[in-house]
Amino acid sequence: MVKIAKYVGLDVHKDTIAVASCQGGPMSKAKAKAKAKDEGILPHDLPKLRRKLLKLAPAEHLSVAYEAGPTGFGLCRDLHAHGIPCMVVAPNRVPTMPGPRIKTDKRDARNLAWQLRMGALVGIALPDEELEALRDLVRAREDALYARRRTRQQLAGLLLRHGRRWDGKSTWGPRYIEWISSLRLGSEAQDLAKLQYLGEVGHVDERIGQLTTDIERIALTLTGVHGELYRALQGFRGVSTIVAVTLVCELGDLRRFSTASRLMSFVGMVPREYSSANRVWRGAITKAGNPRVRRVLIEAAWSGRLRPARSKRLRLRQEGLDETMLDISWRAQKRMYHRHCSMRARGKPQNVTLVAMAREFLGFIWSMGQTVGQGSA
Repeated sequence: MVKIAKYVGLDVHKDTIAVASCQGGPMSKAKAKAKAKDEGILPHDLPKLRRKLLKLAPAEHLSVAYEAGPTGFGLCRDLHAHGIPCMVVAPNRVPTMPGPRIKTDKRDARNLAWQLRMGALVGIALPDEELEALRDLVRAREDALYARRRTRQQLAGLLLRHGRRWDGKSTWGPRYIEWISSLRLGSEAQDLAKLQYLGEVGHVDERIGQLTTDIERIALTLTGVHGELYRALQGFRGVSTIVAVTLVCELGDLRRFSTASRLMSFVGMVPREYSSANRVWRGAITKAGNPRVRRVLIEAAWSGRLRPARSKRLRLRQEGLDETMLDISWRAQKRMYHRHCSMRARGKPQNVTLVAMAREFLGFIWSMGQTVGQGSA
């Protein structure tokens, strides 16, 4: 077993990296009082950082940690490539010390080094470069969806301010867009504003269509466990190619979760709880995990309110899957339909019912992930 000589915490920013270290070895009283030591602030230059770390201790006797942030995982991958152990931790999982409300880069680096020394940090799973690249494309589509929703709301607000109301049932179909195009708001400036909004909606629609095509094309090139999981997830009713690729990119290899409840907790689909003595209180879900995963889960769970069936489109998606996967898919349909009927019969609100169904569905996704892993082993 390799003994750690230095535990190093890094506070990483775009231009600078604050470095702090803790001495390894047995924890004496003197070391406990000393806690962490500042090692300076470096420019964000990876060769300089490596030289600084290797001055502290040999690569195999180092343990480095930094918080996940906008700079990504490049620093961690670079250190791994040079034989320096490094972990990336979630910022909301780093314990904070009570005391003065002072936050500086040096203090953050010292806290990371100390918590790493005490074994209080748990690293996040580092995505491989193939999944990270596809995830960037999926998130670009998410950004386009947000831009379209915002532009539509702005255009609807413009029409409402001028008393224009749509009497139809559904919006943003061909008839609705034709109705907006035929409106005259009273002045040239207002009509020009309407046309700009309408043109932007059409432009974003084209972006979303192109991004969807690109995602579906690149997702077919996924290999190994990720490719098998992508194809297996489409065996569920309600899981389109976009939902499947989002789940694969954001969750990665599901075999790293030992139980379904751990996956539910990771995604934030478990209820909040505050219990003490005889008092037990449970509230809404924690939302402590990935919001994109929760969104597509609820989107997929919406089909669970329908009576279990295998449509022609679903049968086409299930071609090539083994009987175990087909059985998981069928049991998921029956379980979600039963949950929807029972909760609605008890008078539960629709949104509460959908979240509960999405949590149930996540358990079947975990089961599918374990099956895929066993098949590829």
